[in-house]
Amino acid sequence: MKVVLDTNILVATFIARGVCADLFERVMADHELVVSPHILGEFEHVMISKFQFDKARVERALALFRRVGQLATPEPLAEPVCRDRDDDPVLALARSSGADCLVTGDDDLLILERFQQIPIIPPRTFLTFHKAEAVDSSPASTGQEDKWNT
Repeated sequence: MKVVLDTNILVATFIARGVCADLFERVMADHELVVSPHILGEFEHVMISKFQFDKARVERALALFRRVGQLATPEPLAEPVCRDRDDDPVLALARSSGADCLVTGDDDLLILERFQQIPIIPPRTFLTFHKAEAVDSSPASTGQEDKWNT
């Protein structure tokens, strides 16, 4: 499954050992991470400006994202979709990469619930689904649309 992790998820992965770190590890192990120059640039800016991480440490994290993720540069959306226009490039990435879901903690994205049939979900929902999927590995599954309605 192709997964887009919003910048806030990547930042939380490196700030604290918690749900987002578990999520990142799960995506690396079992799914295809999709990243973009926009997300990587935001990550770099936030980690250095807001959290005062040194440039070398941030560069190592960026190298990891590039190594484990598929880097894609999406076409911008034709019209604004999100109430925070800074989030539109994340939606464009999810659309253009054919992502199966977008995982975020950003309320401006979560309020949409879906974008062009792509579920927009919080980290706990993704992990809950992933745990349920591991327990129920039966071949009879519901469609992609029903997976995220937990």
